[in-house]
Amino acid sequence: MASLTEKLESVIRTIPDYPKPGIEFRDITTLLGNARAFRRAVDELVQPWAGSKIDKVAGIEARGFILGGAVAHQLSAGFVPIRKKGKLPHETVRIAYSLEYGLDEIEMHRDAIHADERVILVDDLIATGGTAEAAVKLIQQIGAEVVAAVFVIDLPDLGGAPKLEALGVPVRTLVSFAGD
Repeated sequence: MASLTEKLESVIRTIPDYPKPGIEFRDITTLLGNARAFRRAVDELVQPWAGSKIDKVAGIEARGFILGGAVAHQLSAGFVPIRKKGKLPHETVRIAYSLEYGLDEIEMHRDAIHADERVILVDDLIATGGTAEAAVKLIQQIGAEVVAAVFVIDLPDLGGAPKLEALGVPVRTLVSFAGD
């Protein structure tokens, strides 16, 4: 019988040389399109916090919205989108972070999360961890607690998970693709 990791790996499409030569893009749209795999992935992301008091689930644009909405539903929590600068229509809080080629910014509505709320951060994949680290800092700067950061895929060679753990945030991933 195949393990959870093997089952999920089998429904994640790998696209070589995308978006540039030498990159192996891990595409979760095939996992999302498989009802059983999608349900199993969400159940596994939620499992450690089932029955816990979680106030909000924050999802990072864009695949984090899909997974985060499902996780929030399972935990009976509210959902908060974290988006690129300029995409939200109301008053926002924002944080800048470094990319390989410069700076970027993410933001969320100022009233989306309140001090002392318990939040789980969700995205499809953690690579270098830059965006996730910025999202954690954005949530923490308003006084909320990031209970955990959860991802379907980890690319451990790129070092993202340890960055979040250094901020005191436990990281849960379901599939690891080393060597990417």
